[in-house]
Amino acid sequence: MTIPNWITFSRLLGIPFLLYGLYNPTPQAQWICLTIFLVAALTDWLDGYLARKLNQISELGKFLDPLVDKLLVLAPLLVFIELGRVPAWGVFLILARELAIAGWRVNQTTITGANIWGKLKTVSQIVAIALLIAPLGEVWQTPSVIAFWISVALTLISGGIYLIPQKVRTNETTV
Repeated sequence: MTIPNWITFSRLLGIPFLLYGLYNPTPQAQWICLTIFLVAALTDWLDGYLARKLNQISELGKFLDPLVDKLLVLAPLLVFIELGRVPAWGVFLILARELAIAGWRVNQTTITGANIWGKLKTVSQIVAIALLIAPLGEVWQTPSVIAFWISVALTLISGGIYLIPQKVRTNETTV
């Protein structure tokens, strides 16, 4: 297994600690969870950078990295549903997009990298989740929820942009 794949796998190992801590409502636990989440989010950039820099891009990495990314985002969002911090239907929209793209990718011969919309989606999700985790007080409740809905919107937009060009190309080749 390559160094980038080990880094991706380490991100997966942080998720249970994050989930456990989210159920502890103390500010200290929330700051620890925020740190775990942000370190895990940063390793997403690091493993991709190292894979390209060290020429260690692998099929396992292409599969594992987006899967772990989805788990890192969806795990805390599911806890936030249970805690009443975000509505289930908003998280469902994110989950539906992620499953649709993952299912579509299974049938592709080559996996393309994220475009700018995919990167905006990821950043918006990280910001929204970080704001929802952080013990910032009542004044930050509304901005946190707004950030969540922005991430939902960008998730749907990026999914549409990801699929539409592919559909257009498919129709052009069959005409």
